Amino acid sequence: MKIGFDGKRAVCNNTGLGNYSRLLVKVLSNHYPDLEYALYTPEKRDNPRLMPLLTRQGVSVATPDKPLWKAVPALWRVAAMARQMARDGVDIIHGLSGELPFDLAASRLPSVVTVHDLIFRRCPECYKPADRKIYDYKFRKAAGQATRVLAISQCTKRDLISDYGISEDKIDVVYQGCDAQFHRRPSDPEIEGVKKKYGLKRPYIISVGTIERRKNQMMAVRGLRGLPQEFDLVLAGRRTEYAATIDQYTATYSLEGRVKFIENAPFADLPALYAGALCSSYTSRYEGFGIPVIESLNVGTPPIIATGSCLEEAGGPQTPAVDPDDIEGERVNQLPQRTRQHRKGRPGLCETVQRRGYGNRHDGNISKSDRIMPLTAGNGTKQYAQSHGRQRKDIFKREAAARCRRRRVYRRLPCRGGGAPGHGGNRGSEGEYIAPLPYRFPARVSCA
Repeated sequence: MKIGFDGKRAVCNNTGLGNYSRLLVKVLSNHYPDLEYALYTPEKRDNPRLMPLLTRQGVSVATPDKPLWKAVPALWRVAAMARQMARDGVDIIHGLSGELPFDLAASRLPSVVTVHDLIFRRCPECYKPADRKIYDYKFRKAAGQATRVLAISQCTKRDLISDYGISEDKIDVVYQGCDAQFHRRPSDPEIEGVKKKYGLKRPYIISVGTIERRKNQMMAVRGLRGLPQEFDLVLAGRRTEYAATIDQYTATYSLEGRVKFIENAPFADLPALYAGALCSSYTSRYEGFGIPVIESLNVGTPPIIATGSCLEEAGGPQTPAVDPDDIEGERVNQLPQRTRQHRKGRPGLCETVQRRGYGNRHDGNISKSDRIMPLTAGNGTKQYAQSHGRQRKDIFKREAAARCRRRRVYRRLPCRGGGAPGHGGNRGSEGEYIAPLPYRFPARVSCA
């Protein structure tokens, strides 16, 4: 069997969509090395993160095969890529970023599309009007045409049903996982080495992700004002125009020395940056999943998340969640006093953590700053967070995601010509393609 991927993001993108694309292909090739995986992209680029994938048997990159389309590669991806896949003997098309080629019907190939989120509909102010219309058209068309739709969270599934009217039976929820480097906690020397590299000498809270309005890093900056002077905030991600707003705020309230920006940090440094933090902050207004949440949990650093999208789903019921607009809670002024009490050995903070247990959902009244302090309450709390992270890691391991629902999605799809050439496929009782070994098929999955 040969699976053709819309591989533009895998080849050209080094952030969320690119990481998802590369990891998916990597895990599938781990479990099914006898299959073929072709990444179709308008152009090849030198990408160090892609190179290890291309050394694997059966993984390849394909570009436009005709001079006309080589001249207009962006148009090829939309109008001719599916037909080239059909000519190349591809059996299944997988769109990895919410899109499928417009010539899908002409190719007569079964298809799967992964939809990560519909943020452009939930936060329209963060997108240009033209971009919103383009995304909306492409996503609606792809979700409607695809044989199966993969949603990366229950939140995204609900959005697809409510906004596009996609049948619930057609959608499979397959959670994302994080890279294997986050599956272990870095050693103390590794953590100290990375902290020294970036000049992090004091206890800090970390927020990882592009610094943009939707991700709402300003909430963490404002919350920092209610914390003792010894705490810093690290914002690790690419700066946008929104970063200037943060700069202005930190200058106004004399926080420049406590808010540190890290741009272009090597991917390999992120586990130690997370592990060295007291807690992580990811109070984005809307996400499709929230990879930084499970990255933080995997290395044992407790996250603070925002309500209103999928982040509670990623973090689990024991992760503290706050309203993304709840900045100035009435308990903020009490925090320095509570911290001093804890350091004098007086009880209270750990008991608060145990009572709230990371587990009580946001009640609408607890501020972000009030949730930060219990996370700094010593080794017992840290150990609890690490234990919770290990439990969540088992759910979101990439290998588990690949072994579970995704393979069931692939295995029974309508197939042209009665089976995949050269792979011993055959027709099921309802005209479905039943893949041979190693694709054992435990239970029938309907293809709406």
